Amino acid sequence: MNAGHVRAVLALGSNLGERSGTLAAAVAELVDRPEVRLRDVSPVVQTKPVGGPADQPDFLNMVLEIETELSPRALLAHCHEVEALHHRTREVRWGPRTLDVDIIVYGDVVSNDPDLILPHPRAAERAFVLYPWAVMDGQARLGGTLVSELATRAPDMAGIRHYEGSSDPAPAIH
Repeated sequence: MNAGHVRAVLALGSNLGERSGTLAAAVAELVDRPEVRLRDVSPVVQTKPVGGPADQPDFLNMVLEIETELSPRALLAHCHEVEALHHRTREVRWGPRTLDVDIIVYGDVVSNDPDLILPHPRAAERAFVLYPWAVMDGQARLGGTLVSELATRAPDMAGIRHYEGSSDPAPAIH
């Protein structure tokens, strides 16, 4: 990696509209700039909503690893622009959404800025982020712990399913 190139992990989720198509389009849009390159992509998983209003549709979730020259704030603005392309609204916290893009980690940056906390403050307890990330990169670590270990301890792990139109549970990660 050259100086100025930072690896970052982004989590994408959608539970409104054409979820699968939205995620595919968002991946393309996120890396459709010279300062952002796709390094790896996780499988898509189907998950029950965590938090927020009851009776929401299931989410499709995935994780990307990118390499970027954008600053953390510029990357956040870019993620918000891609969300806006998909008519993302922020009316209800953890409510249904056409697209959610979160920065999970940005290199080794630690930030307590209320607009951009890094690493993402709830990622370590959310299997819908951890599981696809662990499948994508079995050696990934968050806060010094293997992401796969964190996933097995996450309260929502039992609700994770691989999305291929299948209802099979996700295979165990080790």
